[in-house]
Amino acid sequence: MANKKDLQSSEIKSKKSKMIDRIIFIALLLGAIVMVFPLVYMVLSSFMTKNQILSANFSIIPDPWKFGKYSEVLTKPEFLRGLRNTLIVALPVLIVGGFTSSLSAFSFSKLKFRGKNAIFLGLLATMMIPFAVVMIPQYVMFTRMGWTNTLLPLIIPGLFGNVSIIFFLRQNLTSVPDSIVEAAKIDGCSYFKMYYAIFFPLMKGALMTQLILWFMGIWNDYLAPTIFIQNEEWFTLQVVIRSFNSYYAVNSDYPLIMAASVLAILPTLLLFFFFQRYIIESMAVSGVKG
Repeated sequence: MANKKDLQSSEIKSKKSKMIDRIIFIALLLGAIVMVFPLVYMVLSSFMTKNQILSANFSIIPDPWKFGKYSEVLTKPEFLRGLRNTLIVALPVLIVGGFTSSLSAFSFSKLKFRGKNAIFLGLLATMMIPFAVVMIPQYVMFTRMGWTNTLLPLIIPGLFGNVSIIFFLRQNLTSVPDSIVEAAKIDGCSYFKMYYAIFFPLMKGALMTQLILWFMGIWNDYLAPTIFIQNEEWFTLQVVIRSFNSYYAVNSDYPLIMAASVLAILPTLLLFFFFQRYIIESMAVSGVKG
């Protein structure tokens, strides 16, 4: 009798559990649709005509499909110039900044020097300071140095590394035994040789993942270029998209703005789709270790 009651209770609980799962699934599905819809509408509206976008009858399927706006965007000199400027910023920052970040991570993880922990804590403390707090002092400083209206404010600070990457790589290297350093010292290995011959290959995968995330941050950066650059010649891609919004919204040429936006997000989307496994793993590891 008791077993029958337990069975009925189990069936009721199972039905209740299934119902809760369905409700959670529907809620998550609705949330996903709400989040993805602006992106989908942006892509589809880039193939629409002006009249369809401005029509009172809302629709998301282009009728007819127009593909000409993409070729029109790619012939705009300001768009190509924005692409060039963004790459000019991203490449040296990623190459040199990646090198200095990995070198710093090795130093903070495996070398012994006075004040190491205090310096590292000081670096970590800078992560707590929002950019809005330091942007005015930075603007004043860069103006006095004659760097505003050039790409230098976006490039030079990045060459000295990224604190988040230093922190992540340092945590990554803590799992490597310190005895390797002692053994390398006995063999007459210099510190720099230890870095590039032993430790750099060990953190190469983690560094690549962090550089991909950094590239996405540089590519999508809008605030800093807007503050430091007013000369159109040096606008980065995101600022060019903003200027497209000012120029072409007057003529209601929204398909062109949408096509430019789609082209602007394409590299970061492709990077994410190709390396999403490594990016998610990297975030999970940094979350656990942090």
